[in-house]
Amino acid sequence: MAHARIEFFSDVLGLSCSMTVILPQPTQAQIGMTGVTSDDPPPILYLLHGLSDDDTIWLRRTAIERYAAELGLTVVMPAVGRSFYTDEALGLPYWTFIAEELPALVHRFLRVSAAPTGTFVAGLSMGGYGAMKLALRHPDRFAAAASLSGVLDLSELSEWSWPEDPRMNARIFGPDGPSRADNPLELITHADPGGLPALWVGCGTRDPLYAGNLAFVATARARGIPITTSWTEDADHTWDLWDNEIEKVLAWLPLPGRPPVSRE
Repeated sequence: MAHARIEFFSDVLGLSCSMTVILPQPTQAQIGMTGVTSDDPPPILYLLHGLSDDDTIWLRRTAIERYAAELGLTVVMPAVGRSFYTDEALGLPYWTFIAEELPALVHRFLRVSAAPTGTFVAGLSMGGYGAMKLALRHPDRFAAAASLSGVLDLSELSEWSWPEDPRMNARIFGPDGPSRADNPLELITHADPGGLPALWVGCGTRDPLYAGNLAFVATARARGIPITTSWTEDADHTWDLWDNEIEKVLAWLPLPGRPPVSRE
């Protein structure tokens, strides 16, 4: 794999931004690593970070580069601060950035698949929320979406405090809290079961977000929406779990040339 950190300007946000990218590279002599590419533009995974992290964190905390190498997969990891992938009520339009501007810039900068069948999104915690929100609001753009320990019911946010950022909820969602269009649990309730990409939800059973993940899956299945789950017994909100889970997610993705994924 090749690794690049791209610094660029966002007209939507009005500020300089960054994304970390790993790119497929065929290798013959690299010990312990193999790489594959094809003549076609490679499939792309948008991999989203959590609340306290940035675009470098997946590369620093997991073996994502090694996992992706043998798949010929481009992985794009953007930085969005503590925005919850949302057009902030008292801040910046990060939803417009992540949903509209970023994909256009990626396709301008990089040779990657433009087809929904070769486009995927995943993330952890706040990034799991962002991945599901993208998949549910723009289901025609993705072949699959995965949430690892994601915030899938935004009503849970009202139960937590953020000493380092006490006005975070109001800053992002406004005084009335999140809208239905921002809450994955509401979005899955009204989604078209036949029009969604393949969905994956994973979480540790000791994670504070576990109950919200269970509610999301139960709601999806009650509406006839297939969903793949990965519950890790006695696991919390940790990188040990996410490193293990992202490897499973990559093995599950319906990459071009693979058989269709199991949806249960």
